[in-house]
Amino acid sequence: MDEQASLLALFASSFLAATLLPGGSEAVLVGVLLAYPELHWTALILATIGNTLGGMSSYVIGRFIPDEKTLLKKSGGSIRGLEWTHRHGAPVLLLSWAPLIGDLLCVAAGWLRVNWLWAMLFMAVGKFARYWIIATAIN
Repeated sequence: MDEQASLLALFASSFLAATLLPGGSEAVLVGVLLAYPELHWTALILATIGNTLGGMSSYVIGRFIPDEKTLLKKSGGSIRGLEWTHRHGAPVLLLSWAPLIGDLLCVAAGWLRVNWLWAMLFMAVGKFARYWIIATAIN
């Protein structure tokens, strides 16, 4: 596989790994970095962009869920954990990379109507940090 195809595969796997679909992009990142160490920063940036866009697709899904006031009115009470999410807001998306909870955090951010720019910024920072740690560990 050549450099361009490797980077395209990395972008695609990073995007898909951040959606509600199962998958992981870390192995693809490691493979690209081992095969093409000169693409270190390009790979990190592409993986971060792909993963952030995938997270934002989950955020958009959350926007289609009825807003919390409607949901609370229909449920006749409170939803456990809602207060915690309100208290922390967009910064909680620094954990959007985490297995199992990351996708749910992205959907919850959309559902709670967290400002999309802040959501994207915190997602990108958290996801970049994870990829940077992985890339640094193999060098």
